[in-house]
Amino acid sequence: MVVHPGKHDDLQGFQGVVGKAMTNLGWSEPLWLETSLADTGERLARSAVASGVDVVLASGGDGTITACAAGVADTGIPLGVLPCGTGNLLARNLGLPLDLEGALAVALTGRDKPLDVGMANGRAFVVMAGLGFDAEMFAGVSEELKKRAGWIAYVLSGLRHLWDLPTRMVLQADGGPPLRRWASGVTVGNVGTLQGNVQLLPDAVPDDGVLNVAVLTAWGVAGWLGLAADVLLLRHKTARLTRLTCRELVVDAGRARSWEVDGDTIASARRLSVSVRPGSLLVRVPQPAAGA
Repeated sequence: MVVHPGKHDDLQGFQGVVGKAMTNLGWSEPLWLETSLADTGERLARSAVASGVDVVLASGGDGTITACAAGVADTGIPLGVLPCGTGNLLARNLGLPLDLEGALAVALTGRDKPLDVGMANGRAFVVMAGLGFDAEMFAGVSEELKKRAGWIAYVLSGLRHLWDLPTRMVLQADGGPPLRRWASGVTVGNVGTLQGNVQLLPDAVPDDGVLNVAVLTAWGVAGWLGLAADVLLLRHKTARLTRLTCRELVVDAGRARSWEVDGDTIASARRLSVSVRPGSLLVRVPQPAAGA
């Protein structure tokens, strides 16, 4: 059990619920591992796998889930997701329960589903990675603001970047011809649905061996409102939105922009190099309904 202690107001109570569920379902007492600034979960998950566990449970926000996914990918050990953060985008896209008891039931009794893992500049992601607007929006949100405002915190942060000028970017997908755009940001997704059921990448499937890309271009209130309409109306290509699919993508920006994986802003860079590792992660999902 890899847990982000800062995501739980009552960590002892959480441990009690998990322990009781595992006992009732015939599991032994779990190995308890807490994340820290030095280890957000990847090394903890790897050490758990090395110790011979049957499943790694991860409890935290999207960053914790991603770190644990990176730790168990390509090991054959499944990941059980116990979401408790602000976004919980992997859980939402997979239709996993968001309540603890329901999530525990799936993590301990569900079936193993192979999912793709994306790699962005050497960092694993299971939801989305991006260069530009989304990374700068995430960077402007503190943990305290997320606790107080929930996902609205991201909206408030995004408003501060409505007037940021687009950057000249060159995209090369699967070694093909370069695609040149003035872009506010490039988002690459393994899944496609955001908070509020907004489908930024409506064709994204987490186990199809490809990644989906959205190139976003907007400036000012009118520009971003137009882009929002393009996204909500599922338009494929406009002056503000370009969608494409690929297995590998290289984005070169005219100036350094922040980049992120699954909501964690990493640094600033002029290049984002992305690829996919098909079927490398096993995730516990609900058993199929009777007769399905």
